[in-house]
Amino acid sequence: MKLPNRRRFLKIAAAAGAATALPRPASIAAPDVADALAGRLFKTLKIGMIGVEGGLTEKFKAARAAGFDGVELNAPGFDIAEAKAAIDASGLPVDGTVCAEHWSVRHTSPDAGTRAKALENLQNALRDTHAVGGHSVLLVVGKGEDGPEAEIWPRSVENISKAIPLAAELGVSIAIENVWNQFLYNHEGGADQTAEKFVEYVDDFNTPWVGMHFDIGNHWKYGGMGDWIRALGKRVLKLDVKGFSRAEGKFTPIGEGDIDYPDVRKALREINYHGWLAAEVKGGGPEDLASVARQMDDAFGL
Repeated sequence: MKLPNRRRFLKIAAAAGAATALPRPASIAAPDVADALAGRLFKTLKIGMIGVEGGLTEKFKAARAAGFDGVELNAPGFDIAEAKAAIDASGLPVDGTVCAEHWSVRHTSPDAGTRAKALENLQNALRDTHAVGGHSVLLVVGKGEDGPEAEIWPRSVENISKAIPLAAELGVSIAIENVWNQFLYNHEGGADQTAEKFVEYVDDFNTPWVGMHFDIGNHWKYGGMGDWIRALGKRVLKLDVKGFSRAEGKFTPIGEGDIDYPDVRKALREINYHGWLAAEVKGGGPEDLASVARQMDDAFGL
């Protein structure tokens, strides 16, 4: 399956102009880390992590000062004019968004009205993301509690597919996140599970405009993240990261816990991934954000 060429994405980022150029240091020589990813990954974070007073401009400036290259907003739900002003004032782009209400208003719902609202939310998110120069919308497709897999799989594919023409028109990808939603994996199963169902699910859309926003921490509990990355290959459009400890059964700061980061780095180089890495952990003020950015640097060799 052929997904969007990342060279195209980098061209789009460059075309945004100096105001939204990615703030990279003069030297991006890889540190002394095996399979370091310096120069390949751009650090972004969720807007909710930025715990500073003020509007989007103040938050964007704080994220840039902490060492981030972009910000993800929640869409729909933000003011487009305010976001554009924040981009101009900070020089920090909105690389993508997270679809609003996707946990409660689901594409897997047995209710047709709920699915129609989920589609409307996704379409509005695509429009708002495009309006501020973003290139992806993170989407949780639904929950296993909405019915048997044999029902909610085709139901969600059918509903989400209705947004693909708009995604293609706008050049904004629909990026499915792997989450604890009891779908496409065994929630009560062990750590030997594979990404096979996620591969099949993405391929069912048969379009370059649907891929994975792969969360490295979410499914370490269920399988080897390096192996999942290899299986997903070019389907991986973006990355999320948080730590996880199998030994303690809980999420942790990035770099803590027992995720096999050396194998993750190796797998990302094997699939030739270049793109965004989004933190999804507890944030806070300037010092907290800078600490998260350093954790990402250490874990990925940035």
